Amino acid sequence: MGALSHIRVLDLTRVLAGPWTTQTLGDLGADVIKIERPGEGDETRHFGPPFVQATDSEKGDAAYFLSANRNKKSVAIDIANPEGAALVKRLARRSHVVVENFKTGTLARYGLDYASLTADNPALIYCSITGFGHDGPYKDKAGYDYLIQGMAGLMSITGQPDGTPGGQPMKVGVAVSDLVSGLYATVAILTALIHQSRNGEGQKIDMALFDCQAAALANQAMNYLAGGTVPQRMGNAHPSIVPYQVFATADGFLILAVANDRQFKRFCKAADAEHFAADAHFATNAARVQNRDALVTLLAPLLKSRVTSEWIALLEQANVPCGPINRVDQVFSDPQAVARGLIVTTTRNGQPLDLVASPLRLERTPPDCRLPPPELGEHTDEVLREHLGLDAAEIARLRGSGVIA
Repeated sequence: MGALSHIRVLDLTRVLAGPWTTQTLGDLGADVIKIERPGEGDETRHFGPPFVQATDSEKGDAAYFLSANRNKKSVAIDIANPEGAALVKRLARRSHVVVENFKTGTLARYGLDYASLTADNPALIYCSITGFGHDGPYKDKAGYDYLIQGMAGLMSITGQPDGTPGGQPMKVGVAVSDLVSGLYATVAILTALIHQSRNGEGQKIDMALFDCQAAALANQAMNYLAGGTVPQRMGNAHPSIVPYQVFATADGFLILAVANDRQFKRFCKAADAEHFAADAHFATNAARVQNRDALVTLLAPLLKSRVTSEWIALLEQANVPCGPINRVDQVFSDPQAVARGLIVTTTRNGQPLDLVASPLRLERTPPDCRLPPPELGEHTDEVLREHLGLDAAEIARLRGSGVIA
């Protein structure tokens, strides 16, 4: 029994930020009912290849969908149909949390907005995730991760510097603005649940990808706010720590993450280059930042003199932080990943399916992969029967009229 096993979540989200939120709640035990459009479902079901083959040998769901939708029940309801909207509204009356990521004003057309649903269920927690929030000049703009990475500053500090090969703004290799927003939204919902448990009050949560990504600029944002410095793209280098970057080795690359002066001295001793640590230009981190280019120029040929594995063995023995750059396949075959159980295997359509395990490690209430990512509409009958008390005849009528699938 997960910590949230007493909580029902009505999931009106799709793509990534919203589903990432509700998957996390589902991992912690919540009963998550995912409402999807009949015949189409969540857009990410079609974000492929690769696709996981269905039992009928036709193209199944995209791997993208599978990454964010375990521990959910799929109910196919057409919310644009008044009868469909009424069904969703009835489900909201029986839910503790609603999560949605429609554009501002969209759900009000169907009577599924915060004001409409809380009129029937004042204790409801209603979390809305949009690109820019429900106020401000951009409230009506669509907010996709790529746009947010650019508009909220992340791409301006990611990529090679101007004037170097490939020097242009770069997005991160995963939709990190969506993922960060999903995690922030999860924290907000858990906070609201604590408040709800104390006094029975629900509340509206207004999460914006733009806000979340700006907050996640972290030290780079403070470099500007406190120091007046506008951060620039630095490739794999760090704006405030040196040497803290990627270096080429004799057979590949090495991440050298020297975070303080003691580590720098240990690195220099292990690399038989103690004269660097004794040089006033490099003795302190502040000096190394000031003289970054000179130090990197000296270190580059030194690091290239050995293969990556030799450097890792040597530097780890000296307690100097370093590591390789693993491909994704190498990540999951790494002994640490195996020991930590980063792959969890479930069954979908009678076939084994590997998923990335939840990283949450709780001693008393650990996350659990109870349900594989659902087929579109897999649980429609079950949810309408068990939660709304509809009989087989009524379900058949709704399906025949296209309200459900």
